[in-house]
Amino acid sequence: MIVVGELLNASRKAVGTAIEALDADYILQVARDQLEAGADYIDVNAGTFMNKEGEYVEWMVRLIQDNTDAVCSLDSPDPEVLNRALKVHKGTAMINSISLEKERYDQILPIIAGTDLKVIALCMSDEGMPVTREDRLKIADRLINDLCRNNVKLENIFVDPLVQPIATDQSYGMEFLNAIEGIMTGYPGVHTMCGLSNVSHGLPNRKILNVSFAIMAVAKGLDGLIVNPLDRQMMASLVAAETLAGRDEYCEKYLDAFRSGNLL
Repeated sequence: MIVVGELLNASRKAVGTAIEALDADYILQVARDQLEAGADYIDVNAGTFMNKEGEYVEWMVRLIQDNTDAVCSLDSPDPEVLNRALKVHKGTAMINSISLEKERYDQILPIIAGTDLKVIALCMSDEGMPVTREDRLKIADRLINDLCRNNVKLENIFVDPLVQPIATDQSYGMEFLNAIEGIMTGYPGVHTMCGLSNVSHGLPNRKILNVSFAIMAVAKGLDGLIVNPLDRQMMASLVAAETLAGRDEYCEKYLDAFRSGNLL
């Protein structure tokens, strides 16, 4: 499972305050905590600061990479912000994200075309949010093929079929899960990625729904997740789910997690 740590997001009050104050100690601690908990990428988002977003993202990338071995997920739809961050980023970053929305696609494609950058590809078009499995697969097919035609490697594409709240429509959970299965079986080599907490929006005891949904998604082939890696129940459940899904040879990852005290 490829884990993108979601906690350095300016929409979180404490993080936004720390970014504005250039509180290096706080930002570094959040980054380090996520890395130690198993994050493969640290998502960097300063989107609430419209006039200073580029400045703050660049500062965070420099700070994190000067003091850790982290690779960043650069979370902005603004090409100027992304280019500014990429100039200082060490190693191969992840771009979060591109979609089939024309303006976004046209702005982000030149940044990633012909590079080794990873990219999250949202199943969103100018027609809006997809509802059914078929809607998602139609957009995913266009995204994957268009990106590949523009020299984006298949293995660098992380398709996000977009999670919608189950409280709004009882079909939304399975439509998403079946889309994951369709993408992973129909496009060998591509990855899937999502932030899944939206599935429980508006419902009580959200954590149990989020963990259960993550396990179901792993069974369908999901291999990337934007998540809070400090949630020990979620991280332990992901290890167990991948083992049961046959993606853990000789149960080595499960046993490693047990030995290190990371299974609840």
